[in-house]
Amino acid sequence: MTRMTNARELTVRTWSARADAEGAGSYCRYFAGTLLPELRRLPGFEGAYLLRRDLDGDDTVELTAHTFWESPEAIRAFAGGDITVAIVEPEARAMLLDFDRTATHRIVAADARAR
Repeated sequence: MTRMTNARELTVRTWSARADAEGAGSYCRYFAGTLLPELRRLPGFEGAYLLRRDLDGDDTVELTAHTFWESPEAIRAFAGGDITVAIVEPEARAMLLDFDRTATHRIVAADARAR
């Protein structure tokens, strides 16, 4: 059984996009090969998940990125003064059908990941 622990005060930045199957595959490779190495160099970056969900009835895939940060100040170093503005580079935009122009932020209340 996984033990639930008190979470350090991490802020999770969440952003979503939509792509066709080919674009989703390209974005997953971009996320792992380009974006993550850049994020790992930033102070306060604590990790990330990229989730995908095939939408029913068509070739569209929803992608949701969750990045973990030690503080809102650390996010500002990445995103600038208004941390609600999504940062989507032109290379990434070319892979996507549509994307959210804003990101949301939540504080981790409990962490139940296996350690």
